[in-house]
Amino acid sequence: MSANLFSQGFELLVYGMGTVIVFLTLLVFATRLMSLFIQRFFPEAPIAVSKRVAEPPQASLTPSPELVAAIAAAVHQHRHRRVVSPAPNLDQRKAHV
Repeated sequence: MSANLFSQGFELLVYGMGTVIVFLTLLVFATRLMSLFIQRFFPEAPIAVSKRVAEPPQASLTPSPELVAAIAAAVHQHRHRRVVSPAPNLDQRKAHV
């Protein structure tokens, strides 16, 4: 009886894994086929590249005063946040029941 149960389990394993492998293989081929279809009938428009390269603006290494103020306010708010107790008082539990 134990050997029969083992063989049924092995058959189920082979059929299940085989089904998964076949499905994933078909999924890969279907994805490639759809990609080829899209590339053939809906090609991407070529990107126009200008010959003149614009120089990037010279950014200063110091942040703006508005940014410094926003960061300072966020840090202050984070450090002075109230800590909320995880469990309510026993009296509050009785009031809800």
